[in-house]
Amino acid sequence: MITWKSFLKDKKNLTEFVITAVVVTGVIIAFSHFLHFVEQREGVVLNDPFLNTFNPIDLTWLTFVLIYLSLIIFVVTTFNKPDKLLIAFQAYGLMLIFRTIAMYLTPFEAPETILLLNDPFVQFFAKGDILTKDLFFSGHTGTLFLVFLLAENKTLKTIFLILTLLVGSAVLLQHVHYSIDVFVAPFVAYGAYRIIKKLHIKISKETK
Repeated sequence: MITWKSFLKDKKNLTEFVITAVVVTGVIIAFSHFLHFVEQREGVVLNDPFLNTFNPIDLTWLTFVLIYLSLIIFVVTTFNKPDKLLIAFQAYGLMLIFRTIAMYLTPFEAPETILLLNDPFVQFFAKGDILTKDLFFSGHTGTLFLVFLLAENKTLKTIFLILTLLVGSAVLLQHVHYSIDVFVAPFVAYGAYRIIKKLHIKISKETK
């Protein structure tokens, strides 16, 4: 098993890790400013046939318990696997870039029946605002699906997949997202994951 000591002894790994940390941090900071821009602009309200079939339910606490529990489990079980964490950071950063582009191209207003989802983590990066227009695509659903893809243990993969489905369902039941936001999220997360994995495979072959 690759340890942090042996991983960082390799100058290539050390350089890649430092560059990844700097770039992903920059992407997160830029994304926080972008969220503020998105919240200020006007958008369109979609007619979502699925959301129209039921009244919203406040599942805020359940949603965040599932999200943060998933992330804590993933970090704890992956902390001693620096190569896996590196891929996770890179894939998340790429997914965030995709999400920025997607939201810029789709200026949506929140569903009219939305029950606000008070995410303390997102508010921290978005200057304390409760966001309603960070819609296409669902970042919570995409992140948990990414965790599912990155997990190696079969039991954990099953748990993370179930949690992804639960969180995706919860944000729909609360009318926080449109159906298309949740439906597309796993596909974009998978795309980001596959791009990073293929780049690592290609670079590994070239350096041998």
